[in-house]
Amino acid sequence: MCGITGWLCFNRDMRQHRNELEKMTNTLRFRGPDDEQTYLSSHIGFGHTRLIIIDPEGGRQPMAELINDRRFVIVYNGELYNTDEVRRELQTRGHSFSSHSDTSVVLHSYAEWGESCVDRLNGIFAFAVWNETEETLFLVRDRLGVKPLFYTETKNGFIFGSEIKALLAHPDVEGAVDERGLLELFSLGPSRTPGCGVYKNIYEVKPAHTVAVSRQGTKTTRYWNVQSLPHRDSIENTAEAVRHYLHQAAVKQLVSDKPISTFLSGGLDSSALTAFAAMHHEDALQTFSIDYEDNDKYFKADMFQPDSDSYYINQMTETFKTAHHYEVLPVDTLAEKLEEAVYARDLPGMADIDSSLLWFCGRIKKQASAALSGECADEIFGGYPWFYKRELMEREGFPWMDSLHERQSLLHPAWRKKFDLKEYAYQRYKETIEETPLSGEEDNVEKAHKEMSWLNMQWFMQTLLERKDRMSMRTGLEVRVPFADHELVQYVWNIPADWKRLGDTEKGILRKALEPVLPEDVLYRKKNPYPKTHNPRYAELMTSQLNEVLQDKDAPLHELIDPDRLKELVFSGGSTLSRPWFGQLMKGPQLLAYFCQVNTWLKTYDIKIK
Repeated sequence: MCGITGWLCFNRDMRQHRNELEKMTNTLRFRGPDDEQTYLSSHIGFGHTRLIIIDPEGGRQPMAELINDRRFVIVYNGELYNTDEVRRELQTRGHSFSSHSDTSVVLHSYAEWGESCVDRLNGIFAFAVWNETEETLFLVRDRLGVKPLFYTETKNGFIFGSEIKALLAHPDVEGAVDERGLLELFSLGPSRTPGCGVYKNIYEVKPAHTVAVSRQGTKTTRYWNVQSLPHRDSIENTAEAVRHYLHQAAVKQLVSDKPISTFLSGGLDSSALTAFAAMHHEDALQTFSIDYEDNDKYFKADMFQPDSDSYYINQMTETFKTAHHYEVLPVDTLAEKLEEAVYARDLPGMADIDSSLLWFCGRIKKQASAALSGECADEIFGGYPWFYKRELMEREGFPWMDSLHERQSLLHPAWRKKFDLKEYAYQRYKETIEETPLSGEEDNVEKAHKEMSWLNMQWFMQTLLERKDRMSMRTGLEVRVPFADHELVQYVWNIPADWKRLGDTEKGILRKALEPVLPEDVLYRKKNPYPKTHNPRYAELMTSQLNEVLQDKDAPLHELIDPDRLKELVFSGGSTLSRPWFGQLMKGPQLLAYFCQVNTWLKTYDIKIK
């Protein structure tokens, strides 16, 4: 993977602005530690930082080529999984290639098919192509939003980048939030409205969308969506098809010139990918799991985390003969990494769920350059409690956010009077539900299930994909997510809701599909979320950190949060908020960590509130 950035300006000579472009590019060096290059011509400047996985020599960027007497330049971040297939079709149309990189294939695809080239691409990607002959800029993001792409428009042109930090490095772009940005932060955070960058006037290219920029203006287009169609397969054939699509996606994503590995928690999703990868790996597959210092001593089972991972990991490593690495995270390091996790996201995130993943990816990077991970399975197959628990399914609003009343009570009195967090969240929820791609033939059960699936794909899944991309790329690790393969997603979209919960078990059809693949204990293990620390020292550290913020009269958090409520949070260790801030786990010390991150973000990024 890589980092990309660029600046298009029709009223100045971009060749005079190398310094600004290099500053923007340099902010993305973590995403691409192996190479850093820029390209400038009369109206466009491109920057690229590269993480080399395939074709070290032939994949250098920005890549410029003269194709059929027209000059094209590309900056590309991602992996194309059908490179050979698309290259062969292009060769039949007269195109020739001097490298085997997927970047060149994408560039020639755009030269051949224009904006419709995206219909032929299977992969995870965000890229920008400049047609120098016609003076047009084309940006695109993959169908499920695995790879990020942000942009802004100023009086001096159109500016884009893989991460917000690249935009903020431009002299025309200010780190500021207006009222909508604050509503996003406190009503929805750490999720955010699709297309919204939280910062004032910063936007994100939505998944499955393109943005075309010319002298005539900017045009945004959706190029793909799931389609609601009748499901004709039997249960047996459906399980077989699911296994085929997932196996095919996993194997396609093993392509690499560098060592590849898998995340392995012992849960259903990571175990399935590990099994398929091990079957097609010549040597012992490198697998990795994370745990926390003294968790064996302090772990307490609950409805969300009924058991620990180690037994199931051992089942997998013994069955598939993997070379496994148990990585144990010290509690002090978990706390120390919270600040860096904010720099990785350019926003407050998921507290220690972010910082632990950041550390973990750094450990994997020492052994491998790429890894497969199980994100998206729960959103696609209906694995979360809100897919089957009636009280969650029937709640009006986002089912993973039951804290809106308490969120409102935490606001500084001046903002509390001004904002209605519940109403803002409900409007975003309602807008999303109304966009659900239905056929009109669904009964009430199927309609409700598809609405919940759509809600999860647009919101919860995007939050987790953002977390995985930023934390992994901060360490220079490329992470691939086979469950986000669009062909698999399209097929599963139309599987009946009760089949997805076959046997009254979450992701029942996926479990049935994997019966020939996984050990039985792993196959029918109850879902566990991403692990957290149970060590009481972490609560002590977070109480101490937030207390320091409380004592700092200049801390910017005081402008936004009620000081009395903040004191209550500190002295209760976060327990005065009875419900998780977000999802299932952000409460107690995790909530304290979140507010530490908010303060870090406001202070370090010098956020102006407008």
